Amino acid sequence: MTTNALYTDLSGYYDLMCADIDYQAQSNCVRRLHQIFGNNGKKHLDLACGTGPHVQHFIDFGYLSSGLDINQPMLDLAQQRCPTGHFSLQDMCNFQVDDAPDLITCFLYSIHYSSDITQLKSCIASTHRALPSGGVFCFNTVDKNKIDSSAFVRHTAEHHGSHFAFSSGWRYSGHGKQQSLRLKIEKTTGLHTETWQDEHPMVAVTFDELQQLLQPYFEVHVFEHDYEKLIPSDGASGNAIFCCVKI
Repeated sequence: MTTNALYTDLSGYYDLMCADIDYQAQSNCVRRLHQIFGNNGKKHLDLACGTGPHVQHFIDFGYLSSGLDINQPMLDLAQQRCPTGHFSLQDMCNFQVDDAPDLITCFLYSIHYSSDITQLKSCIASTHRALPSGGVFCFNTVDKNKIDSSAFVRHTAEHHGSHFAFSSGWRYSGHGKQQSLRLKIEKTTGLHTETWQDEHPMVAVTFDELQQLLQPYFEVHVFEHDYEKLIPSDGASGNAIFCCVKI
């Protein structure tokens, strides 16, 4: 099943799939980074926004918040969640804005949805064009050389009389510029079980390679992947939060 088919078919279950994510902590952490490194503006754009939970938190923080995604069913749900938000059907690797945002975010490792280095470069360039001087680009990422391909994150949930089991994990072969995100979703209603499995191709980079791509455009600050504390990364962890200020 293709990436788009999976998310289009299951857009109504997306929030359930992500029920264990602390969107408020993530949003608040990036808001603090924007307060420290940003230009004091209040216009926000969320790339790959999904159903808009991060957008809603930024609206609550007082931002004029918007989002873009490549899946219209996700955007329809985002608009229902955030009636005052603005949402557009666009690819984050080649997008345009009418009004320059002060802060651009890309949560949930979605920066890797640029399926190859060329697309990742295009995403970085599009973000740089959209931001004003002093604007901030924040996202989280994983270092390809520190991926444990045997590790999976799992959780379960009950919804409308059905039991759901979700699992996801990274896979990297150990060479090349592509990794993948493996997803498995099981929905059990009574004695009947439906299963969806998919593997999303995603760009694979090290933190050093990513910084080299960003540094012509941004002043780059790298933090530990901890949304409760702002700790500069020591490079040991395979996950990080990047805060990039437009030069």
